[in-house]
Amino acid sequence: MNTMFARTKLPSLDQVLRRAHLSVALIAVITVGISLTIAGTFALQSYAQQNMQLVARTLSYTLEAAVVFNDAQAAQEVLEMVGSTEDIAAIIVTDRDGKVLASWTRHGDGTVQRLESWVANLLFPEPLQQAIRRNDATLGIIELTAHSSTLIRYLLGGFLWLLVCMALSALLAVALSRRMYAGIAKPLQDLADTAHQVRQYRSFGLRAPAANIAELDQLNQDFNVLLDELASWQHHLKQENDSLSYLAQHDSLTGLCNRALLESELELAIRAARTHGHAVALMFMDGDHFKEINDTYGHATGDEVLKAYASRIQAQLRNTDILARLGGDEFAALVQPISHFQELQNIAATITQQMQMPISLADGTKLTASLTVGIAVFPDHAHNAAALLAAADRAMYRAKEQRRGSWALANTLH
Repeated sequence: MNTMFARTKLPSLDQVLRRAHLSVALIAVITVGISLTIAGTFALQSYAQQNMQLVARTLSYTLEAAVVFNDAQAAQEVLEMVGSTEDIAAIIVTDRDGKVLASWTRHGDGTVQRLESWVANLLFPEPLQQAIRRNDATLGIIELTAHSSTLIRYLLGGFLWLLVCMALSALLAVALSRRMYAGIAKPLQDLADTAHQVRQYRSFGLRAPAANIAELDQLNQDFNVLLDELASWQHHLKQENDSLSYLAQHDSLTGLCNRALLESELELAIRAARTHGHAVALMFMDGDHFKEINDTYGHATGDEVLKAYASRIQAQLRNTDILARLGGDEFAALVQPISHFQELQNIAATITQQMQMPISLADGTKLTASLTVGIAVFPDHAHNAAALLAAADRAMYRAKEQRRGSWALANTLH
């Protein structure tokens, strides 16, 4: 018989189904793996970016004093502490003239470090910059360069899981070569749909449903394990972001609100006061001769005194009032609601009296540290938050000129 007319041997149904199942399984797993990797990478990149921004904001508040006083050593200590705990490659702090005040760089020059640097440059091509501001003036610039060790670990883990899933899929295709295609297609379709939802909407709470075929059900479980790991990373990053957000709005020594949070609350309080027609008071407090305490007893004792300030002031305020440490030995209290000036005067008098009581230090030493208070009320003494802060500050300095350890009321607007 002429070979031109020889009939080509066709594959058997078993071979066709095996090839088809193998192709579908591999395509589905690769699609799921790539989709999950892309979704996870973008999710972690987003959270890493937010984490960098929160780190930058936290550093801006933490380094404010060091930049103001050009304290390079203090700034360097802060950078080393933050760099050792955060996923950051480099930090540079410059003053308002562009001069480098302090810097920190993660060490390492191996293959892994070069890979991490390459991934970081790919995902974060530009360093993040954050201005250090005080009273609307720029004191310096913080520049953060991202590190990618977390993303590298995730990508390697995802690649290994992808290889495992591909191996399982190949075994499934051989074992299920004589099964109906529809019985295999639906579980895979459910898996692909779940991966699409995760990639499209970052719905890490979704899980692949159970399948009637043991091997596909195992595959779904492996996929769900990957989602569990992503959800765990998401929860971990959220906790870090929440912690950094708290640090960005609170004083690390006393736990009180910082200036940024107080100014935000003051804006809201004045807005509400305009709407409802009630008064809002701001008490500006400053320690007397606090520098002498630091110089005589040391900064550790100064910190104890500041904590005593915070505790004694807080004890005289109401649950609705907000106490903040503005920096150094300066404190401010947002007092609302108020019905008459006598109420403010009683609070201010009680605070100044309480501060005259000796402060017992940890080593048994007792010392006395007075506090001077300035009071300003919206709308009697100012028409906006910035003016109210300034009025309370002026009242405090006027009280210092008259007698330290006393209080004074701001001048009424004409």
